[in-house]
Amino acid sequence: MTRHARNCTAGAVYTYHEKKKDAAASGYGTNTQRVGKDSVKDFDCCCLTLQPCRNSVVTKDGYLFDKEAILEYVLTKKKEYTRKLKEYEKQKRKEEEQSQEQTATEELKKLQDFLNSEKTIVSKGPSAIDRASVSNMKNGKDKVLPSFWIPFKTPETKELVLKKPDKTIYCPISSNPLKVKDLIPIKFTQVRDPDDKRSLIVKQARYMCPVTHDVLGNSVPCAVIKTTGDVITMECVEKLIKKDWINPLDNSKLTPQDIIPLQRGGTGYASVNDSLEGRHERPVLQV
Repeated sequence: MTRHARNCTAGAVYTYHEKKKDAAASGYGTNTQRVGKDSVKDFDCCCLTLQPCRNSVVTKDGYLFDKEAILEYVLTKKKEYTRKLKEYEKQKRKEEEQSQEQTATEELKKLQDFLNSEKTIVSKGPSAIDRASVSNMKNGKDKVLPSFWIPFKTPETKELVLKKPDKTIYCPISSNPLKVKDLIPIKFTQVRDPDDKRSLIVKQARYMCPVTHDVLGNSVPCAVIKTTGDVITMECVEKLIKKDWINPLDNSKLTPQDIIPLQRGGTGYASVNDSLEGRHERPVLQV
């Protein structure tokens, strides 16, 4: 029978309150924390460096990159492909050499069997019959004998079979094929405020739509005009451009393929501003 007191510790039941208190003190359970606005990537930041772009380019899928960062990524992938291709070619040459060596061993074995059979026919008595050798170095066995004191030659070790590397470079965000010639340079229109003397990087309202002069941000869906590279709001596209498909900046003709929706900034573990909640899984406290 347990005591009915506030500080009773002799209870037969491990209550939810006690489990939660022990989990918070011991580091067990799941931590849930809401992600603040500082953890959300800004709309004008590179998807690789997560910093404001100095020379902005956008892919056909609408992902924004700094030109220096994405070119460095492409160069790294090309070097990686070259390295993997050399390893693959080295493995292929090794397989060809092993195949030729195995063929030569089989031919030698056939020749030795033939000579042994000839000796057996020519011999006159059973004492002259050339018995098969029990040595583990005869009949080409010295070429395939595993070496038990070298780790990579032990019978249990299997060599890793490499596949031919893919030459295609994929976008690090969308995983679609990426080509340097498909990168579209874009330009943002800065907000001109003569009273604001602060640097551009510390301003909250940095860029605006060149047509409607609406301030751009994560909460404002944007699009890129492919022909000129100007960043405008989707509201401008829906209400002005789609009426007659004419660029209001230079009166040039546009097509639906010339409008690229710009992907909005998000976090690494949350959808784009839909569920700003981070979870940290820890060991479960066992009772």
